[in-house]
Amino acid sequence: MALDPALLSEVLAGLDAAPRTLPAKLFYDEEGCRLFAAITELPEYYLTRTERALLAAEAGAIAAALPADASLVEYGASSEDKALVLLDALAAAGRTARCYVPIDIAAPALTALTARLATRRPGLVVAPLAADFLAPIALPSGASPPRVGFFPGSTIGNLEPTAARAFLAQARATLGPASRFLIGVDLRKDPARLLAAYDDAAGVTAAFNRNLLVRLNREAGADFDPAAFTHEARWNEAEGRIEMHLVSRRAQQVRVAGVTLRFSEGDSIHTENCYKHSLEGFVALAMAAGWEAPRMWTDAGATFALYLLAPSGGG
Repeated sequence: MALDPALLSEVLAGLDAAPRTLPAKLFYDEEGCRLFAAITELPEYYLTRTERALLAAEAGAIAAALPADASLVEYGASSEDKALVLLDALAAAGRTARCYVPIDIAAPALTALTARLATRRPGLVVAPLAADFLAPIALPSGASPPRVGFFPGSTIGNLEPTAARAFLAQARATLGPASRFLIGVDLRKDPARLLAAYDDAAGVTAAFNRNLLVRLNREAGADFDPAAFTHEARWNEAEGRIEMHLVSRRAQQVRVAGVTLRFSEGDSIHTENCYKHSLEGFVALAMAAGWEAPRMWTDAGATFALYLLAPSGGG
């Protein structure tokens, strides 16, 4: 399978830039999804288990704050596990969801998710949508208002502040005036803990990062030697973010879609950002996109937060 032409253009533009970059959406081919699922179970990667525990502990209160008979729209839905906690809480509160719309760029992951739900929740109406949720999207006709958006995993942290604000504004328009939006947000903490979460001892995150190059070899006619690049996680204090890089181990020449690229030893390809927000900082970001945050829950250590957003001005 060849890389989508628009994505290939984005890849080539990023590799020609200074500093070099690759779009993080490249991570989620079938192998990337498998590796990320493994990352979420690592001892260093506190995010998933902390969010799961927080969601389970507060599910009743969250469900009580959501509209009845809503359509649940999950952004970046490669797994149904967190959505099921929310759906079960809604059902227990007598607020059964009308349908579940998982949105993800990885179509194979959505296919597998839908098949699992046919067994796990045979009565649930599932309307998967394979799409880049950063672009404008049209929801399936069955996903009528009121709608509840769900964006777990602190995926909002992968977006630059300007892009995050644009996404939140777009989601407000997509979900509609009577919507609610539940978002998981990783909070600022000791950089040593953050760095360990993105550079685990078992090397799974390193394999996940280098899988970008494997995918480009397969889908873009590239000839990267993945072993010639070192995975590196960096904390950028000024920007409040973890950065993931692939650093060239030596001087080398690589071809991608017929274009020759030259790397010196130490040259980096910046592959992902993971912004860590303060409690007040995320509220300010949401407000700038037309939302307010009437409810928020954190774990005991205030390492992770769930924000329930509502459109500004009521609704």
